[in-house]
Amino acid sequence: MVDRRHDGRTDRTGFDETKNYLSEALGRVVPRSVARRAIEVTVSTDAAEYAPDEPVAITVAIRNRLPVPVEVPTTTRRLWGWAVDGVLEATDERRYVSAEESSLSLRAGETKRATVTWNGRFRRSDEDGLDRSVRAERGDHTVSVFVPVPDADERHEDATQIRIR
Repeated sequence: MVDRRHDGRTDRTGFDETKNYLSEALGRVVPRSVARRAIEVTVSTDAAEYAPDEPVAITVAIRNRLPVPVEVPTTTRRLWGWAVDGVLEATDERRYVSAEESSLSLRAGETKRATVTWNGRFRRSDEDGLDRSVRAERGDHTVSVFVPVPDADERHEDATQIRIR
């Protein structure tokens, strides 16, 4: 069997790409505090209004504003995340994300994009351990994205409003 470097599937972070070792090595030269300030996160959705249970396409864009590659350390293995009304990935299920640090590498001026789909429902866990799916109420909801970096500020998170009719 041939061991291929890239098999064409998206990686665990949602960014479909091959590893660039030169950019990663150069990114380590930029001080961490500068690298953290160099990234900017934005979120967008495919529409502003949705019917109940209509899927919502959430697109996150993470941009390196510097003309040099950067490597940004994250506080967990999660390189980025999304939430609806402050509920991580629209579920209150227990998350098993390692507290071990990771890093996000961006080439000079690069913007990485990933899209996730929210089904318009919140997943809730009961005291007895059973999960149930609850339709989002009609009205305004906040969709937010973030990069978990130490000393995060407004550049490391973004939010947008959507309406369920």
